[in-house]
Amino acid sequence: MNEYSEVSNHICKSNKEKDVLLVSDSSTGEVMCSSCGEVIAENVAELGPESSAQSGEDYLSKSRTGRKSTLAFNDMGLSTVIQQSDKDATGKNLSGEMKRTFYRLRMWDKNSKALPGHRNMQKAFTLLEGLKAKLSLTDAAVEQAAYIYRKTLSKKIGRGRSIPMVLSASVYAACRFTNTPRTIQDIANATNLRRTSIHRIYRLLVRDLDLTLETYNPVSFITRITTDVGASEKTKRDAVKFLIKAEELMITSGKNPMAMAATVVYMASIINEEKVSQTRVSIAAGISSVTIRNLCKKLKDAKITSFSDPKLAKA
Repeated sequence: MNEYSEVSNHICKSNKEKDVLLVSDSSTGEVMCSSCGEVIAENVAELGPESSAQSGEDYLSKSRTGRKSTLAFNDMGLSTVIQQSDKDATGKNLSGEMKRTFYRLRMWDKNSKALPGHRNMQKAFTLLEGLKAKLSLTDAAVEQAAYIYRKTLSKKIGRGRSIPMVLSASVYAACRFTNTPRTIQDIANATNLRRTSIHRIYRLLVRDLDLTLETYNPVSFITRITTDVGASEKTKRDAVKFLIKAEELMITSGKNPMAMAATVVYMASIINEEKVSQTRVSIAAGISSVTIRNLCKKLKDAKITSFSDPKLAKA
C-alpha cells in the first residue's frame, strides 16, 4: 500500500463515523489529520508547477530543474560542467583509475564545445544578448532570431559572411515575424554595420529560407515618434485616427510604415497648433523631409475630411 492509498483510506480515531479534514504541509511534505493530529503520510512529492524566477540569479534557488531550455544558447541551456578537483561528494580523493576516467571525460567535454559550429553559435548568441539589451527585444523575438540563425547554419547560408552581419539580418527578420517595431536602421545603429549590407543578407534569408513576413503596422511607430518630438497625447490620438482613415482608403499600401507614421504625426501637430517642425519629425523617424512633404501632398489630395483643415493649407 502506497502513501496515497493510506491517505484516502484514513479513519480518524477520534471521529470514526465522521469525515475529517486532512491538512497538507508543503514545507515538510506531511499530510496530517485535523482532528486527532496523526501524521498519515511523510515526504509527499510536490505535484504543483515549478516556481517561476524573475531573474537569472534566482533559477538555482527557486527552481528544482534549473535554467529553462532556450535556443538563444549554443548548448540550449543544457550545459555540463565537470569539476576540476579530483574529489567525490564526501571530499575524499578519487582513485587513480577514476582520476584517469574523469580526465578523459573533461577532455571530451572540452573538445565537444570547441567544434566550429559551437564556436560560431557561442559568438553569435553572445552578440544576441547585447542586441536584446540595446533594442529592448522580447523573449519571443530573441528565440525567433536564434531559430532563424540556426537554420542559416544548417543550410550553410552564412558561410563566407561575417557572424554579426548574418545575426543582424536574423534579428530583423525575427522582429518582422513577431511584429516588434524595430527598423533595419535601428539594428544597424546597434551593431555599427551598414544598413545596405544587413538588408542584402536579409533578402537572402527571405529567399533561401522561404520566410513569409508581414509588413509593420504604422500605428506601432506613432508613440515612438510623438515621444521623441515631445508632442501631446491629443496629437498622438489624432495621428492614429488619421492613419486609420488613410488605411481605409488604401493609401498606406506599399508605403514605408515609418514614413506614414511620421507624416500623420506632423499633420496632427499642425492641426493642434504645436511647434513641431518637419525636420524634427524626420530626424525622429530616420527619414528625409522630402518624403514627409510628398506623403503630405498625397494625404491632402485624398478625400479625407480631417485633412481639409485650413491650417494644413497654410503649412
